[in-house]
This record gives sequence, C-alpha cells and structure tokens, in this order.
Amino acid sequence: MTARNRYHHGNLRAALIDAALDLLRTAGLEGLSLRAVARGAGVSQTAPYSHFSDKRALLAAVAETGFQQLVSAMRAEAASCTRAETRLARLGKGYVRFALKEPALFRLMFGSELGDIGDFPALGKVAGQAYDQLRQSVSTLMEGAPAAQHNAECVAAWSLVHGLAVLLMDGRIAQPAETREQLIEDTTAAFAARLAALASSPIRGR
Repeated sequence: MTARNRYHHGNLRAALIDAALDLLRTAGLEGLSLRAVARGAGVSQTAPYSHFSDKRALLAAVAETGFQQLVSAMRAEAASCTRAETRLARLGKGYVRFALKEPALFRLMFGSELGDIGDFPALGKVAGQAYDQLRQSVSTLMEGAPAAQHNAECVAAWSLVHGLAVLLMDGRIAQPAETREQLIEDTTAAFAARLAALASSPIRGR
C-alpha cells in the first residue's frame, strides 16, 4: 500500500512513515524533510506535526520501522534452522542482506542523526531486539561459558555482521556482485563454526 493510499485509509502516521521510507530510497537522508514527506503523502505541510513534533521524531519512527524490518529479515533467514551454529550464521546473513537491500535506512538506524535513542523508548526496545537475536543464538552455542567470554562473543558476532555490511555498502571489499552472496554466507558460516568449535573445546574457559 502506498503512502497516499494509507492516508486515504485513515492512517496518516503510517502514510508519513511510508513517504519518508520512499524518500530515503530515492533521495537519501539529505533529501528527507517534513515538507517533502508531507508532499509525498499527499497531505498539507502542517499535517506531519499532528504525529511528529519535529524531523528528529519522524526519523526515530522511520528507524523504528527499519529495526522491525531488520528483525523480521533475520528471523525469516533463520526460520528453518534447527542447529544453533547454522542459526547464528543465518541470522548474520539476514542482517547483512537487509543492510545491502536498504542502505539509506540502515545508515539512519545506526547514524548520529537520531541522537540519544533513549529519548524514544519504542525505538530503543526494537533496536535491542535485533541484537537479542544474535545474543540468544550465541548464548545457545556458549552455554556454560564464563559471562565475560559470553559477552565478548556476542559483541564479536555483532561487530562481524555490522562491519561486513558497512564494508560491502561502502564498496571497501572488492567483491563482484555475482559472488557477494557467497561471501556473506561463507563469512557468517566461518564465524559460527569458529564459535561452535570454541564452545566444544575443553579449554574454552581458561
């Protein structure tokens, strides 16, 4: 459903968020303004203020939608997995693939434009869910490991997938488009395999 259709169905807030997402894809963050969003949704220039106090509040709502989509993408990628190692790899793959599909949205979600996301509790909650997907999968693999090691591996998992996503988005990894998917799969699988091997090692806690 388009932004204008959502508005005509009585959901102005959703229409404004849809219009903002469209603008991000076509014009980037620099082209996103409350006026442009109102125009995209087919409403008056003052209409956005009935739901968003300023541009930052709108960006937070857009980022919240982005994190919801990220979590869904990760879950969908790992939906059929029964082995913890495979699930971790697939979650990571879903993370990277989402970033490459929605680069402008992904940059907003983790960018400085939002400021302190503590000002937006709903955004903070859903943002934490994306990390929790990785954390829970690592927890399954690292059951019984010392807390410090567990925490370090959770951060390592997030750093790997986020770093890989940004490097690919920025073209810093010279990878032909036709083999990029294989690189993502191989990289996330290699990390998950390393973690599984570490978890089964008798000296892991030393």
